[in-house]
Amino acid sequence: MARLHEYQGKKLLKQFKFAVPQGRVAATPDEARAIAAEIGRPVMVKAQAWVTGRATLGGIRKAAMPDEAAESAAAMLGMKIKDFTVEQVLVEEQLDIAREFYAGIIVDDREQAPLVMFSSVGGTGIEEIAAQFPDKVAHTHVDIEFGLQDYQARNLVRQAGIGGKLQRDLGTLLVRLYNVARAYEARAAEINPLVQTADGRLYAADCRITVDDYAVFRHPDLGIEIAREYNRPPTALERVAYAVEANDYRGTFYFIQMAQDFEKGEGYIGFHGAGGGGSMMSMDAVLRQGYQVATFVDTSGNPPASKVYRAAKIVLAVGPIDGYFGSGSGVASQEQFYSARGMFKAFLEEQVDVPIVIRLGGNAEDQAVEILESLNGRIPAPVEGYKKDDSPDFCAARLDALIKSANSKWQMANGNSPTLSEPQRPYIFKTITNGTVTLDHAICATCESKVCIEACARQILSLNNEGCPVLNITREEAARGRCVECLACEVDCLLYGADGGHIELPLEI
Repeated sequence: MARLHEYQGKKLLKQFKFAVPQGRVAATPDEARAIAAEIGRPVMVKAQAWVTGRATLGGIRKAAMPDEAAESAAAMLGMKIKDFTVEQVLVEEQLDIAREFYAGIIVDDREQAPLVMFSSVGGTGIEEIAAQFPDKVAHTHVDIEFGLQDYQARNLVRQAGIGGKLQRDLGTLLVRLYNVARAYEARAAEINPLVQTADGRLYAADCRITVDDYAVFRHPDLGIEIAREYNRPPTALERVAYAVEANDYRGTFYFIQMAQDFEKGEGYIGFHGAGGGGSMMSMDAVLRQGYQVATFVDTSGNPPASKVYRAAKIVLAVGPIDGYFGSGSGVASQEQFYSARGMFKAFLEEQVDVPIVIRLGGNAEDQAVEILESLNGRIPAPVEGYKKDDSPDFCAARLDALIKSANSKWQMANGNSPTLSEPQRPYIFKTITNGTVTLDHAICATCESKVCIEACARQILSLNNEGCPVLNITREEAARGRCVECLACEVDCLLYGADGGHIELPLEI
């Protein structure tokens, strides 16, 4: 889920006729001072961070004068609140609060319907409120065909113990909040506290809105960088990884950077899973060996070899890892040699010098392991491939053994670093992710196996009169997706052919 900052959420609420405190965001102390002077009254300075409990962490302060607002902003900007580094503060007017409420809309997955909640007590989390004041909390599910009706909202407020004009006004705001959540496809939209000031006005004093990942593309106006719920801004590598996922619908590539600024020898592993549950189980196996994971990655759902290649390249860019561990469910119903080719190409290009253990269980696992272990002698590091009958714990133990043998002969070996000479007779076509396939017909003419023809997943290659591989479709069709980037033109050509193929897959790290 993609979370909005408080100031972004309040902008949406304002569009739906909610009253919000006067103010705006600042990125410097001078900007905070200017905003406070413009407001002309005491202000609140609030760190913009996707965390709860900001006040207890020093992320919310009162300021009576503009200079105090600047001082508070200076103290907050750059500070770490949990895992979030504060880059902006919201400077807004202080409210003379007489009473606090809670209003929220969440998607109830069990009931497959929105759940509207209201409490006549606010200020803390709804779970704490419900536990301490159960009679002050009311909730109801909503039929999405009809939406939240006025009478339903008023009844909800009445159930929480509020009547009269205030009941009507709060009911109206509940309907508006539901409409915000529906319009922006929010998984959660909460106002806490929703306050009544001494003069009787109702304000959204704070809010939290989380948009469904799969709806983000329909709301470019929100400016959401990455459709995932982080408790901190995304890292540079997470931005790169998300661009890979966003621009290639085939399969899944989920990437989280778990660590930064670590050193060699500190026990960080590049973790690369396949399948959610299997990935979690395999990650636990690494942790049981006493290591930490620098990345959590899931490439599943039958991704193309090119996507796995880019995932592996990003994992290797995370920092000085002590090993690379890949393992998933072990029973994936997809041809595992696609993933093996993607990893093979990445490891060969990067000349990886840390131990690699990969468990690729599922269809054609024998071929996948054969491809992976063909790296031995081609890169400095040892590579071990395993299948579904090899447990994650066994494979993690093998990685541990290889890491602990780091002073042995394998570390001294020199990989055969790939050197690409200029093709003498290049035959070139583009792929769906702007990749470039180059087949050197000068080399292809000498190839006896013609392995690329047999290994081509979509059989879009055939031999010309000279016995060289060419497209039997148009280049435009290949670029539109008929070439599925199975990487056989390079990997299988290197292993079983004459090494006349090369594929360039752009990735800006």
